[in-house]
Formats: sequence, structure tokens, C-alpha cells
Amino acid sequence: MSGRPVPIGLQLQPEHADYETIRRTAAEAEALGADALFIWDHFFPLTGEPHGKHFECWTVLAALAESTSTVQLGPLVSCIGYRNPDLLADMARTVDHISGGRAMLGLGSGWYEKDFTGYGYPFGSDGERLRELASAIPRVKSRLSKLNPAPAGKLPLLLGGGGEKRTLRLVAEHADIWHAFHDPATIRHKLSVLNRHCANVGRDPAEIEVSTSVSGLAAHEGDPRELGAELHGLGVSLFIVGAGGPDFELGTLRRWIDWRDGMNA
Repeated sequence: MSGRPVPIGLQLQPEHADYETIRRTAAEAEALGADALFIWDHFFPLTGEPHGKHFECWTVLAALAESTSTVQLGPLVSCIGYRNPDLLADMARTVDHISGGRAMLGLGSGWYEKDFTGYGYPFGSDGERLRELASAIPRVKSRLSKLNPAPAGKLPLLLGGGGEKRTLRLVAEHADIWHAFHDPATIRHKLSVLNRHCANVGRDPAEIEVSTSVSGLAAHEGDPRELGAELHGLGVSLFIVGAGGPDFELGTLRRWIDWRDGMNA
């Protein structure tokens, strides 16, 4: 079981919504006591009308960095296939300064083909996208080390995905946070794989915070007493609730924050 405090995050899925609603929801989530706020990095809605309203991740994050004051902020996750790694590092560093050191940098290989082809990027195979992610991470780290000024805060690196041969190896080598999209049984198995990778690269797995999206995991996602306790027992310490536009209903977030308060008491 993780000995870390339990934070609760909200992933705002900026589809079918006006920006004012996104900004207002971010403020409401912060007022409710959310610890972190994430934006997905897609260019099109994933549900509903395929050509519906949608906003870009990093420009929204920069705006929310100004309009919030306590929540951590980051993409969940930013796709390296349509983000130059050096420029992405600079963008993250800039948002980190705008927010006063509250930024996180979430990276992944991408999966939604329309995001690539719709904006003129090659989609490639799963293996090609993972190789691109592997080559991008050292570039991101190198650029961050050269930027003036340096990041204002820790700017932790979050890697999303559960591929056992490549992605979890990258997590063991580089990540401060591993983000999973799995049910508890799968997370248990993936953690055993991650622990083996950590042993192979000489890293203490306790250094890596484990995060998961809880929305859509189970029929009882709205009641975290069972699901949250099971995931926390496996070592998960960051729990992220999803909310989609146009209205961003936050009832589930409230329940998870109440559970967190009991866990951290």
C-alpha cells in the first residue's frame, strides 16, 4: 500500500463545451478541493458529434494556469507524435512559470488516428509511435536542462500507458508518475511487470507514484469506498475522475474528494 497522501484529480475533456464553461468548471473543481486538473490532448471530440466544439490542450492549460491558484495542472497525456519534444518541453516550462510551479508533464505515444491524420501527421504503427516516444523523452529532459529560466517547480514527468515490453520499461527508466487506464486486477499485474523493469534498471519502484483514471472502471465508480480502497491497497495514490462537456457534471468528483478526506484524515 502507498504511504503517500491521496490526491484526487479531474480530467476535463474539452469536447462540446464553451471555454467559459471549461474555466468555470476548473474554478469549481478547485473550490471543491481537487488536487490536480488535467486536460486531454486531442484535437477532436471522442464522443458525440464528431465535428462538435473542441479546444486544444496546451493553450487551455496556459489559460487555466492563470485562472487557478492551487491545483496542479497537466495534460493527460500529451501525444509526442504531434508535439516536437524540444518545443513541448519549453511549453511545459512556460506553463509551469505561469502557474507558479504547479505544472506536470504527461506524455504518451497517442492512439486516436484522427488526431494524427486530421492535422497532417503520420500515424504509423504502435511500434513506431512507441519508438518515437522513447526517443523523445531524452530530448525533453535535455531541453528542460537548458532552458533559461529553468522550470519553476518540480515539473514531474507522467507517462501514460501499460505496454509491458516498452512503455513500462520507459516508466521505470524515466517517470515520476505512471498513469494507468486499467481495472484493479490488471493494475496488479502491470505493477509486477513494472517492478521487474525497475529491478533491471536499478530503480526503486517506490519512487514512482501510481495514478489511475477511475471513471468507467466499474459500475460502482461513483462510490469510491470499494474501488478506491482496492486500488489504494495495490499502491495507487493519485485518482483521476473524468468529466466531459458540454456541462461537466462533478458529482463523482465530490464523492471521491469526500473519500480522500477520510483517507487523509
